[in-house]
Amino acid sequence: MLILTRKSGESITIGDDVKITVVEIKGKQVRVGIDAPRSYIIHREEVYISIQEENRRAAKESPLSLKGLKHLIGKL
Repeated sequence: MLILTRKSGESITIGDDVKITVVEIKGKQVRVGIDAPRSYIIHREEVYISIQEENRRAAKESPLSLKGLKHLIGKL
């Protein structure tokens, strides 16, 4: 892990297209701004973990059988 010290208003860059700026420091909280292409998916860690857990749960559920799917389509 790379650890850097930055002051409010200072930035770091990741590659050619991601810039992270320290926007504000207030007590023990730091506000950061992230400038990245829209194609990058950016989440807070707790949101990312929640998404991963939900994906794992969904993958464990048994898929619909073809018979069950045919039954659903027949009702349309």
